[in-house]
Amino acid sequence: MTDQRQRHRLVIVGGGVAGLEIASALARRWRRPGTPTVTLVDRDSAHVWKPMLHMIAAGTRDVSQQQTPYLAQARDTGFVYQPGELCGLNRERRELQIAAVYADDGRLLIPGRIVGYDTLIIAIGSQANDFRTRGAANHCYRIDSREQADAFNREIRLRVLQCVAQDAQLSIGIVGGGATGVELAAELVQLAESAAAYGAHDLMSRMSVALIESGPRLLAAFPKDISEATRARLEQLGVRVYTDTRVSAVDADAFLFSDGTRREASLKIWAAGVKAANLLSNLAGLEVNAINQLLVRPSLQTTQDPRIYAVGDCASLTLSGNQRSLPPTAQVAHQQAQYLIRQLPRVIERGLAPPDFVHRDLGSLVSLGEYDAFASLGKFGLLKGTTLRGRLAQASHVLLYRSHQARLHGIIRGSLLWLVDQLNARLRGSIRLD
Repeated sequence: MTDQRQRHRLVIVGGGVAGLEIASALARRWRRPGTPTVTLVDRDSAHVWKPMLHMIAAGTRDVSQQQTPYLAQARDTGFVYQPGELCGLNRERRELQIAAVYADDGRLLIPGRIVGYDTLIIAIGSQANDFRTRGAANHCYRIDSREQADAFNREIRLRVLQCVAQDAQLSIGIVGGGATGVELAAELVQLAESAAAYGAHDLMSRMSVALIESGPRLLAAFPKDISEATRARLEQLGVRVYTDTRVSAVDADAFLFSDGTRREASLKIWAAGVKAANLLSNLAGLEVNAINQLLVRPSLQTTQDPRIYAVGDCASLTLSGNQRSLPPTAQVAHQQAQYLIRQLPRVIERGLAPPDFVHRDLGSLVSLGEYDAFASLGKFGLLKGTTLRGRLAQASHVLLYRSHQARLHGIIRGSLLWLVDQLNARLRGSIRLD
């Protein structure tokens, strides 16, 4: 048998949409002795499909039912899971530095480690960008990760209980009129309506939701008709929408706007802007852009090191003939993951040079919970440029998630998970109540 140290070491940092799909698919392929090893590094213990985080934050989906523990996925597919956060990289020695893992009470659980690699994929995603707005980091919640979405959900359940028990008002402000902010606003309305079934009959009259966007319209990346229809539907649901409104500061009780006005909010969420982790801005000399994304070649290899790939939101790729880089969306991350799943075996096993990545714009989707959904079919296919609304768009949104589950778990198990979700929807509460 080939010695373990002689086997090619593929290490993937980040277990999001791209990272976990790559780790699962290639680990299944390389289960045989003597084939490359696959290691996944992530600071969290479980994966959640990022476009679902706003539902978990609102409590209209239960995180315990929608997460995939990395240890369980590692057992099922054959990769090695290393818990911890990337904190350093030595390109000459081909080694990663993984930070120590501590318990909530400060106990050291796992010491810092060194993990060697032969091929490295960085897929650590992105986070909201507060553009150094004064007070935003201290007073606003984020929902960029499973942990952050769950933390916000714990807080809003406490606030709702307080609101109902003390006959108080609950004002919620969301900064960012992109897909995350829009979808979260709709889910919070759904939370309030669903709570009525459990005794909070007047919560809707005491809870207000405001959505604040600095640009001239919501969903700037979508066609204008979808932006206008989305705004109209949110306002029908009772959401107060502000456009052309820039937040200049945040304090404990309110947002301060650039025109000097003030909007009170007892709960504040920052969902505007996108940037990659600050760590990448000074990581072993790898080249980054202004928002810390790693610059990559058309092969998704970083510009400074062909052994290191970057995919998804933390990577910046400008295709030939385009002026802008690809957007940080789950669709792009998935397509890049599938590209590496196909090409890395050829590169690692046969030493072939990877071809250029080809992106297909399949459009965009935004879901307003149970109320509505909108889809733009993009620039590829027979129906390119078509706009969908309602049940067909909602079904498309659901299908994206179920396809992701099937890629992780296989068609049979993915279908069973879908069935379990359908049963839970009928047997369990429509909102999280624990």
